[in-house]
Amino acid sequence: MADRSSRPHHCPRRTPTRTERRIVKVRVLRRWGPARIAFFLWLAPSTVHRVLVRFGLARLAHLDRATGRPIRRYERATPGELVHVDIKKLGNIPDGGGHRVLDRAQGRRNARATTTERRNNRAPIGYGYLHNAVDDHSRLAYTEILPDEKKETAVAFWRRSGLL
Repeated sequence: MADRSSRPHHCPRRTPTRTERRIVKVRVLRRWGPARIAFFLWLAPSTVHRVLVRFGLARLAHLDRATGRPIRRYERATPGELVHVDIKKLGNIPDGGGHRVLDRAQGRRNARATTTERRNNRAPIGYGYLHNAVDDHSRLAYTEILPDEKKETAVAFWRRSGLL
């Protein structure tokens, strides 16, 4: 015989596992609060809240809207340690509107009539490329609209951003 604690190894008043699973399922699928879940499952709101806290689902703001799962965020210790870089291709709309609003012929005329000042001012008819850099530690974002996505342009963007 060995000595061991006489304390109960399970909490006799703890909510049954099956009920806990039902509470979590309703929270994830329907995104309801503790009071509404409690009414739906015929439980006390305090019990529902205690279960949601135990499973890390207490605040709806801390859940991903699409999946209903807790959001796990990370952050690097120092600025510049991790930088997210992305390029987004955007279509430029000529002065007077494009062919989707008007017809193709009028859209072409508007594109030709767009001032050369606007054409030469880094917004040529066609596409613009939005270069973005976001620092993971400070969440500082730097963005430029550039005429292309070539390697020379991207490297120059990195240098201007100050994150390189």
